[in-house]
Amino acid sequence: MGSFDVADLLGLDELLSPEDLAVRDTVRRWVGERVLPHVAQWYEAGELPQVRELARELGSLGALGMSLEGYGCAGASAVQYGLACLELEAGDSGIRSLVSVQGSLAMYAIHRFGGEAQKREWLPRMAAGEVIGCFGLTEPDHGSDPASMRTYAKRDGSDWVLSGRKMWITNGSVAGVAVVWARTEEGVRGFVVPTDAPGFSAPEIKHKWSLRASVTSELVLDDVRLPGDAVLPEVVGLKGPLSCLSHARYGIVWGAMGAARACFETAVEYAKTREQFGRPIGGFQLTQAKLADMAVELHKGVLLAHHLGRRMDAGRLRPEQVSFGKLNNVREAIEICRTSRTVLGANGISLEYPVMRHATNLESVLTYEGTVEMHQLVLGKALTGLDAFR
Repeated sequence: MGSFDVADLLGLDELLSPEDLAVRDTVRRWVGERVLPHVAQWYEAGELPQVRELARELGSLGALGMSLEGYGCAGASAVQYGLACLELEAGDSGIRSLVSVQGSLAMYAIHRFGGEAQKREWLPRMAAGEVIGCFGLTEPDHGSDPASMRTYAKRDGSDWVLSGRKMWITNGSVAGVAVVWARTEEGVRGFVVPTDAPGFSAPEIKHKWSLRASVTSELVLDDVRLPGDAVLPEVVGLKGPLSCLSHARYGIVWGAMGAARACFETAVEYAKTREQFGRPIGGFQLTQAKLADMAVELHKGVLLAHHLGRRMDAGRLRPEQVSFGKLNNVREAIEICRTSRTVLGANGISLEYPVMRHATNLESVLTYEGTVEMHQLVLGKALTGLDAFR
């Protein structure tokens, strides 16, 4: 039967091809070299320095828009993209968010709904990390209810003029292009907005206690004039931004398990070396119960992510199933982080260990890309056929 692999309790690596493993190991190695030695300092300082350099490095790895085809994108499988998200978030949720917003939101929107000229202009440079993108949907007063957005676009001759504000926008102040969703007379439309356009600004949001190693901004659109071909031609209505969100949520299903794994592995190693009452605390039944319960939820979550990835690769993944994965995996990841903190005791709050950093990051992951309540209601509607959103 072979030896028991503590790092892979269920033998999930057997589900992966050599190509899958190569992607995972490449991203894991990059995170180990470029993120882990510095991320505690970035987090404490509340900044992500050299973000453009990091983006270019991620582009060289093929991690930006990696599941998209053509235009310089890697054309990787959904499972490979998920594995990359897991490894990135094992480093920090802010790094995974950078990649997720770039590829699954901004690039995905242009790739799926853009015109050929828009794709050729933006996607190759975004895939290479030469241009960073952001995605403007959430507003100061409208998060879970995007249908009530106030940002609007009106026609002025052959041009469009955009006005409004977007809030909590990852990559906003470092982006070269923003995909902004706005109300029009025709319905909700998406616009490709160069961030050097007059009237566009992106003040950075400070004083965060979560996702501190991440760039978060407000987008201000003050009569931003765009040419007529700035609009995404292939979609009208909320199905556009919501399909982008579903793609990004899929990455979170994997990524949350990366944060959970980092905390779990820290707790296991700490429990084997920390002594109380004359022996390692890992030898006490209550500690072992915590470790066993965390291991069960961690590996169940990874198995769920694998299953959803295979369904996405087969073209059969439904939005309700993504909600299932996001709801379960983020909720369980937070619990694993909190339990790991109890194993470490007072040391659990120190940035010498990654546990509290991951726990506070996951508080943001819990509510962005759809709150717990929204995903519960998605599943509730699927189960009953009754819409409880309103």
